[in-house]
Amino acid sequence: MSRIFTVSVASVYPHYVAKVERKGRTQAELDQVVEWLTGYDEPALRAHLEAGTTFEDFFAQARLNPKASLITGTVCGVRVQDVEDPLMQKIRYLDKLVDELAKGKAMDKVLRS
Repeated sequence: MSRIFTVSVASVYPHYVAKVERKGRTQAELDQVVEWLTGYDEPALRAHLEAGTTFEDFFAQARLNPKASLITGTVCGVRVQDVEDPLMQKIRYLDKLVDELAKGKAMDKVLRS
């Protein structure tokens, strides 16, 4: 079991926010990406952040978007579509979406519209 599974989403979320804001995107756009992937609206996301939910529990309770399998590419040199562990793949999906948002990709492309 990877150590990231037991890390709280709240401890990583500020890094996601900082990354996208450094590149001129907003926290609202980040939240929109998280909602698209997980189904958590803004109040549900805040509740998970305040509760210190681990990545394992965060994704266990999420309703993963059916289009998530369209997320491809690499994160830290690993192809997200080739990750075998389902939980790790979901975490990598989130990382990839944050990367795309930070790189200035159009929101409709990030959300696989």
